Amino acid sequence: MVTVVQLATQVGSLTLRNPVLAASGTFGYGLELVDFCPPEALGGVVTKGLSPRPRAGNPTPRIVETPAGMINSIGLQNIGVEAFCTQVLPALRQRGATVVVNVFGETEEEYATVVERLEREDGVAAYELNVSCPNVGKGGMEFGHDPSSLDLLVRMLRRLTRRPLWVKLSPNAPHLLAVAEAALAAGADALTLVNTFRALAIDAKKRRPAVATGFGGLSGPAIKPLALRLVWEVHRAFPQAPLVGIGGVLTGEDAVEFLLAGACAVQVGTATFRNPAACLEVVQQLQAFCQREGVEDVRELIGGLRWR
Repeated sequence: MVTVVQLATQVGSLTLRNPVLAASGTFGYGLELVDFCPPEALGGVVTKGLSPRPRAGNPTPRIVETPAGMINSIGLQNIGVEAFCTQVLPALRQRGATVVVNVFGETEEEYATVVERLEREDGVAAYELNVSCPNVGKGGMEFGHDPSSLDLLVRMLRRLTRRPLWVKLSPNAPHLLAVAEAALAAGADALTLVNTFRALAIDAKKRRPAVATGFGGLSGPAIKPLALRLVWEVHRAFPQAPLVGIGGVLTGEDAVEFLLAGACAVQVGTATFRNPAACLEVVQQLQAFCQREGVEDVRELIGGLRWR
């Protein structure tokens, strides 16, 4: 007899049809890959980071492959919040997709501008605050590395919305648990972890960095063991906090590992560059894993790591 698997999960107050989301910056704005992976088939889609105005991003080259992933220095290129609201969000809403909007600003006021504009629209399930991008000169890690700055930012945005606020944390933060605690104390509904690791690739023939900005963010399978450790450490420190795990998820079993470490859901990112149907395949493989193992409800896995 085939086990019927309940895939629905919750990240705080937000119910997802399954635990697999497309990660910000890897799935466009949610419509670009519909022929391979309909956004409504996923637990959710996290949009490219949106700023108050369109942003050109960093100079090229800004992506380089590594033996177990890639380094990017895109610099949060995006169409701006107004274009998203008028050109993209209506189609996502019509498809019934669960939309988590990644929000970015160089200042507290810019984060607020994006949230205030989105508050006028239906079809936004949650906000993911990008306070951890290693590829921009202002904003990003300025907030994500300093608990006091993050506390002020989250408290300000908490006053602007009743929608769930997720805070995307940086693995490069010198005191990750302190930052996590500050975000939760200020009113964050969930923590997303982790963003990319600051890294360097070198073009040996040119004797120069392989990306124009020098450093970039490392993602993909290379970071999965590191990301799992950080998810587990944050879960152990704050067992009631809803967590969304990211970092090298290629398969359904990878997703299971993050759930066991304490995540309520996972995001698939770099895998999509290799396989545009990766998110959907992770959902299918996760279901198959649960059927093989006799897991009737995917939530049984959350925090189920048996530590020796």
